[in-house]
Amino acid sequence: MRIDIATLFPEMCESVLSESIIGRARKAGKIEIHCHQIRDYTLDKHRRVDDTPYGGGMGMVMQAEPVYRCWQAVCEMLPERPHTIYLSPKGSTFNQAKAVELSHRPYIFLLCGHYEGIDQRVLDKIVDEEISAGDYVLTGGELPALIVADAVARMCDGVLPSAECYEEESHFGGLLEYPHYTRPEVWEGAEVPPVLLTGHHKNIAEYRHAEALRITAERRPDMYERYIELHPPKPPKRRRRRHSSEENNE
Repeated sequence: MRIDIATLFPEMCESVLSESIIGRARKAGKIEIHCHQIRDYTLDKHRRVDDTPYGGGMGMVMQAEPVYRCWQAVCEMLPERPHTIYLSPKGSTFNQAKAVELSHRPYIFLLCGHYEGIDQRVLDKIVDEEISAGDYVLTGGELPALIVADAVARMCDGVLPSAECYEEESHFGGLLEYPHYTRPEVWEGAEVPPVLLTGHHKNIAEYRHAEALRITAERRPDMYERYIELHPPKPPKRRRRRHSSEENNE
C-alpha cells in the first residue's frame, strides 16, 4: 500500500509517521507513506496558496490550482488513480470499519485543508470522499490525516506481527476491548484475575469476551445493542430426555 499526504506542513506529518511502529514499517518497506508540500506546486512567486473568499467573510481559502497540480504530480507516479480523501469536519466520521475498508486499497491520497478550507471546484474534481475525525473543528487536516494513515497502515501486511494484533482490539469486532494485565501478579493490593493465570485457553477466551461485553454495555450502549442484534445470545442447550427403556435399565 502507498499513502500520499498533501499538506502545508509535511514536516509535522513526517515527524509523527517516522516514529514507532509505522516508522519502522516504512523503513522496512512494508508500507509507503509520502508527504507533499502543496506550496511546491503554486505558480505564485511568493509561494502563496490562498486568497480571499468570493462573497466575503472571515479567513482565507486555499486555491484550486496548487492542490490540483500536487494531486496530478502524485497521480503520474502511480499506475492507477489514488482513492482521494479530503479531511473535513463536513465528512463522514472515521471509524474502524472505514479503516478496514481503506486498508484494502493500494493507493490513498489524503488532502489536508487549512484556513477556511479549499476551493470547492477542485474538491468536486478530484475528491472521492470526505472524512472527519469527529464532531469538532481543528486548525487543519493534518491531525485527521495522521489518524487515518496510522489506523489504515497498521492493518497492512507486515506492519504488525499478525492480524491478531488488531483483530482483538476495540471496535474491530464490534466491541470495546477487554482489560489487559502484566507482571507483577499483585500490585498495590490489586490482583490479576485468577482465570488469566490458569493457562486454560477456552476459559480465558470466554472471560475476555464477557469482559468486552460488560465494558461495551457500560461505556457504549449503542455499540452493545448493535452487537447483540448481530450476535444474539444462543439459547441454552436442552438436556436430552432419556427414553423409558433407558430409565428401566438403571
